[in-house]
Amino acid sequence: MSRIGKQPIGIPDKVEVKVDGSHVDVKGPKGQLSYTFRKEVKVEKAEKVLNVSPVDESTTARALWGLSRTLLGNMVTGVTTGFVKSLEFNGVGYKAAVSGSTLTLNLGYSHPIDYKLPKGVEAKVNKNVIEFHGCDKELVGFVAAQVRSFREPEPYKGKGLKYTDEKIIRKAGKTGAKK
Repeated sequence: MSRIGKQPIGIPDKVEVKVDGSHVDVKGPKGQLSYTFRKEVKVEKAEKVLNVSPVDESTTARALWGLSRTLLGNMVTGVTTGFVKSLEFNGVGYKAAVSGSTLTLNLGYSHPIDYKLPKGVEAKVNKNVIEFHGCDKELVGFVAAQVRSFREPEPYKGKGLKYTDEKIIRKAGKTGAKK
């Protein structure tokens, strides 16, 4: 039995959920999300609660049970409060700016990097922190990981883009030749 899958998902007042077989639409103040679940799990809507259950006792159905419940829970959380991922950049001359839906990064290369933000994700820059906001957890995490890959943090000086909660293990540099 899945411990996560058994937990019901409460539906807040401002959220509207429509279940059509295995397709679920969730609409709230932050946006709208939809997802089609696999046929091995069944989504049921009660008055103010969503329940996910496996169709049969197969290994695949039991494996997808907790995953489907978590995905559905993230959809409800995303349309009510949203998700945030933060990146911190360190380095001499490193800059970031947002204009419209384009994030411009100067990361020590000979050219600036212009990254077009996908629909549903917004970016804000405060000093040396870039925050990505959106209602789709997967998309927000994907965008943050893609931007981080432009200049990953290096272990000697700590320069690069890192998540704000990430700890970079620093290495000692070369010790000079002793005579």
